[in-house]
Amino acid sequence: MPSAVPSAAPSALPLSAAPVLVLAAMAEEAAPLIARLDDARELPAPFPGAERPVTAVRGSLAGRDTIVVTCGIGIAAATAATTWGVLAHAPAAVICAGSAGGLAADIEVGTLVVGEAFRYSIADATAFGYAPGQVPGQPEAFAADPALLSLAREAAGPGARVGEMLSGDAFVTAPLAAPMRERFPEALTVDMETTAIVQACTALGVPVAVLRAVSDLCGPAADQQFHLEIDVVAETSAAAVERLITVL
Repeated sequence: MPSAVPSAAPSALPLSAAPVLVLAAMAEEAAPLIARLDDARELPAPFPGAERPVTAVRGSLAGRDTIVVTCGIGIAAATAATTWGVLAHAPAAVICAGSAGGLAADIEVGTLVVGEAFRYSIADATAFGYAPGQVPGQPEAFAADPALLSLAREAAGPGARVGEMLSGDAFVTAPLAAPMRERFPEALTVDMETTAIVQACTALGVPVAVLRAVSDLCGPAADQQFHLEIDVVAETSAAAVERLITVL
């Protein structure tokens, strides 16, 4: 019977001079992070065939050696860039940043979300006894590193939400939102990269935290604002990442 116990990377951040690796899907999400780097310099990335090339910029953020990688959109792009970033640079920790779609009925645009548990929104092996969102051979849910999660909650500050995040290669519009909420009643957000990043980090034994801000609502109520510009939510996420790195 498939395990329902979440999987997590080691629970203590290594005390070393290793860099922190920060991943964002889009250039707009990475921009406020790169702007915060002192002595920034671009690093070569081995993805010559990508339509939107993966980029990596290294510098000092809050006094800590930091590499900001723009990984591209989607599960495969996120997995490839995360795996390369971890194997090439041996980071002490990974942080997933940027934007997400708000799935929970009571979430609002602009809300900063700290990821605690992670599932795949369109994975379905329930016919074989697996839970919704669980890939065969993998845990029912992936988990953020406990030590980093505690620090991320503090860095997020008041008003942030902590909970489950979904990822999948489907953009969740209003017609998909209601059945997805029914299937994943605890999920706060949905995006196209986070769970893949967490899975890769878990497999490679690297602590990971997630700080993403809500840019759009998936099927908003009539009285809800449903969209914020990407640069606004990217700044919210980047500011939280900076606060987290300050205490690492």
